[in-house]
Amino acid sequence: MSQVKPYSPEGSKKEQVAEMFNAISPKYDALNRILSVGIDQIWRRKTVREIRTTGATQILDVATGTADLALALADGIPGSHVVGVDISAGMLDVGRQKVRARRKDDRVRLDLGDGEQLPYEDASFGAITVAFGVRNFENLEQGLRDMHRVLHPGGTLAVLEFSQPTSWPFRPLYLFYFKNILPRIGRLISKDASAYTYLPDSVEAFPYGEAFALKLREAGFTSVRIRPLTLGIASLYVAIK
Repeated sequence: MSQVKPYSPEGSKKEQVAEMFNAISPKYDALNRILSVGIDQIWRRKTVREIRTTGATQILDVATGTADLALALADGIPGSHVVGVDISAGMLDVGRQKVRARRKDDRVRLDLGDGEQLPYEDASFGAITVAFGVRNFENLEQGLRDMHRVLHPGGTLAVLEFSQPTSWPFRPLYLFYFKNILPRIGRLISKDASAYTYLPDSVEAFPYGEAFALKLREAGFTSVRIRPLTLGIASLYVAIK
């Protein structure tokens, strides 16, 4: 898999991703709603439903960002306790404000940490989620292996990630928006010239569909299911340890 980085071909992708999200964190949620027309919230609700069916209540949300999915999990799964982890302090600051505003401090905790070297004991969680985070990993394989490590035996991993639609004529129309319109809106609102150019570039480089399912199996997961969402704009991958 080619290594797409936000700012420069040189240097650490991990450090650049943290810098990028720190820079855009104040505008991140508003931009998400505008650029996705709110569809991202529907995708997160589908992810919550998948996890709810497992019965898991100790849940880790990797690359939690501003805690949208962590809060949705806490709201949608009675009795659940959610730990969110992210490498961006700026995104976590926004997330903690949202957790406090929703009075979920007793059920949602946000930690600064590396998704590829998770600061948790083996078999600590009954379920793990990642929404739009795995394509930002510097070492995807290592990140998947470490999520496998901290998951209970029999536990569920749910990965929500952008993919690429295949149907005509939707594919060319979507790609035109994704590569031409979306970066311009993102630059205008976020004031970061690279962040929303990095988004389509990173999606294009990411191994989606069966290619990502193979990565999950190689990391030790079984029973991998792929659920395309909204004509293939995104996919929900569900796998078992």
